[in-house]
Amino acid sequence: MKFEDMINKVHCADCLEFMRQIPDKSIDLIVTDPPYGIGAGMEKEHNGWKDYGYNTWDLNKPSKNVFNEILRISKEQIIWGGNYFIDYLYPSMGWIVWDKGQRDFSLADGELAWTSYQKALRIFTVHRANALQDGKEHPTQKSLEVIKRCILYADRGNKENDLILDPFLGSGTTAVAAKELGRRFIGIEISEKYCEIARQRLRQEYLPL
Repeated sequence: MKFEDMINKVHCADCLEFMRQIPDKSIDLIVTDPPYGIGAGMEKEHNGWKDYGYNTWDLNKPSKNVFNEILRISKEQIIWGGNYFIDYLYPSMGWIVWDKGQRDFSLADGELAWTSYQKALRIFTVHRANALQDGKEHPTQKSLEVIKRCILYADRGNKENDLILDPFLGSGTTAVAAKELGRRFIGIEISEKYCEIARQRLRQEYLPL
């Protein structure tokens, strides 16, 4: 597949094999939330998560080869759950902390994203229920607001038409956020079910910013 034919599309594929087709540093920014390999989906009965019918999503941590490809093809990266992938990444100042706006419930009070940026750490307070308002379809689906803030943290809002890729697209939030902010996108997701959900979300009409 030609590189230009990949853009502004959701691809049902293994992300490692797909990324191997992408030229070096041709992606402006990767924003992604890989599985952490902690088996969280299998514990839904104990941690209060809704059963989305996709309970094996977090059984395995991606290989180092996946992260090598992420770093090869992109100029900058924002990787949620970066604390689980320290052995694959390098020291960075620019961490993002998502404060979920609620304390002492069954899941964590917040989440951490590693970024490639050598600039100040930032804390975003966005209530975890916002993802439900978006129409939550995936166990780890983050709200549009959280992902938009990531993109704006990365470029301070002045890089329209940049190309953003998510190799673990899930239900499509990164692609939707990119579209709403005037960026181009490439989405990769191994599950056909979630690819179709992402495509449906992208077909919807969105109000201008």
